[in-house]
Amino acid sequence: MPDSAITPARSHAQLVVSDVAVSFGGVPVLSGVDLAVTSSSRWAVVGENGRGKSTLLHVLAGTLQPDSGTVTRVGTLGLAQQEMLTTDTRTVGRVVADAIADSLCALAELDAASLGLASGETKDDERFATALEQAERLDAWNAERRVRIALAALSAETDHSRRLTELSVGQRYRVRLACLLGVSDDFLLLDEPTNHLDCVGLDYLTERLRARAGGVVVVSHDRAFLADVAQNVFDLDPTPDGRPRVYGDGYAGYRAGREGERARWEQDYERQKVETARLREDLITAQNRLVSGWRPGKGAGKHQRATRAAGLVQSVHRRREALESQRLPVPQPPQRLRFPDLPTRSGVSLLVASGVTVTGRLVVPTSLRVDGRSKHVVTGPNGSGKSTLLSVLAGKVDPTTGRSHTAHCARVVLLQQESSLPPEQRVGEFYSSRVDELVAVGTIQTSSAVSLSELGLLRAYEMSKRIGELSMGQQRRLDLALALACRPHVLLLDEPTNHLSIALVDELTEALSATEAAVVVSTHDRQILRDTDGWPNLRLSGDECEVSA
Repeated sequence: MPDSAITPARSHAQLVVSDVAVSFGGVPVLSGVDLAVTSSSRWAVVGENGRGKSTLLHVLAGTLQPDSGTVTRVGTLGLAQQEMLTTDTRTVGRVVADAIADSLCALAELDAASLGLASGETKDDERFATALEQAERLDAWNAERRVRIALAALSAETDHSRRLTELSVGQRYRVRLACLLGVSDDFLLLDEPTNHLDCVGLDYLTERLRARAGGVVVVSHDRAFLADVAQNVFDLDPTPDGRPRVYGDGYAGYRAGREGERARWEQDYERQKVETARLREDLITAQNRLVSGWRPGKGAGKHQRATRAAGLVQSVHRRREALESQRLPVPQPPQRLRFPDLPTRSGVSLLVASGVTVTGRLVVPTSLRVDGRSKHVVTGPNGSGKSTLLSVLAGKVDPTTGRSHTAHCARVVLLQQESSLPPEQRVGEFYSSRVDELVAVGTIQTSSAVSLSELGLLRAYEMSKRIGELSMGQQRRLDLALALACRPHVLLLDEPTNHLSIALVDELTEALSATEAAVVVSTHDRQILRDTDGWPNLRLSGDECEVSA
């Protein structure tokens, strides 16, 4: 925890960063950051991995000093990093006591001042008034009760004798989060707070953040959580001028604003490319004239030859300067996911699972029919058999009971939760070899082959990297590219949002809704469930399965 004022500032609280920049090892992480958090605002910070989201939280909290710029803090704040230290040996009770220490001290001071007045030992009314004001400002009487309620609501450890070292990562985080929600700080800074919460905990956290009086800054990839909580969005993803963007009207405003700016960026970049090509052609023409066209006709004097040569040289210089001034004033915009045209087979049941079970993995007999163009969502708690069902549909796991059938010549592809790519192979070479294999065995025709660059999932400079050098998000993009390269009739997706950026997940959801291929998605992602609300939903649990429209 950073040093902060003991007394909350309430309506006077402010948290302001101005023109902040941070670099690590000479590599810029944040640049040109301006952000003002008030005592009643709720901010979301978004951006792809490595864009500096957590760094910004630490700058706001005061645990990291920026290389340049200013930070102004008035009031108290609490910071919840993604994980607590595994070496913290305190008990849960000690953590709670430390969290509400200011409230406990305020109550102790109030008791002492009250006793002094009652015994007549002192007439220091000012001490009593000050102590009472402090206790009221902290709502000290209810501090422990608020933490106790939060511990229960977040399914955190409530045994105060348990040590943090005995708890899981998720349990440690929930204890810390409960303490922060129970303390009435002016500002709450949360880094991926939904990672370790179940549905009940998510609902409680959402309600508490919406109801709390203080300011909130949240870093999260959970789109539904951002839609429910954020009033404003601070976007650290690339922009035409390299500066972060601010969007109002919550997550919906961010999506609309980001899409509008991205469309303008793409248009400006295309116009720049056309203008650059024209200037380059003009330069080449001028250079050709300088080489072969400067000589005047026969009979021309020396002065005329010299004048003409100088004019051509000046023309080359002017065109070169024009080209240089035009070079990259607008950087290349971010890539867009470009789904290939996937085939469909109307009027045919492509996949049929009838009463299938898998011992120890899918215990309830489950049935699902996937027709051409149909869309399905599979939901249920962890361990209910969602991944197993998709593996059965894909033909990768044989059912113990029941029957699974795939239509003749139906191409079925499963995007699994975790990547199993060969780490030493080069990205471009591996993708090309897989496509060549698909063509060689007759899965797709040469004319149907999709190049990796066409899909908008990886940049050109990433093609030459070893797969093991890619981030988890980049490997997930490669997995998706390999799935699309098969031109499947049926696309089975197991938790497809894992490790993907917010922008890409939005694009993927839109593409899945629009594609002609049949789609089956297994997911916990609440925003995908909202976006696909009209799809039939197969719900699995430990003792039943249910299909609803």
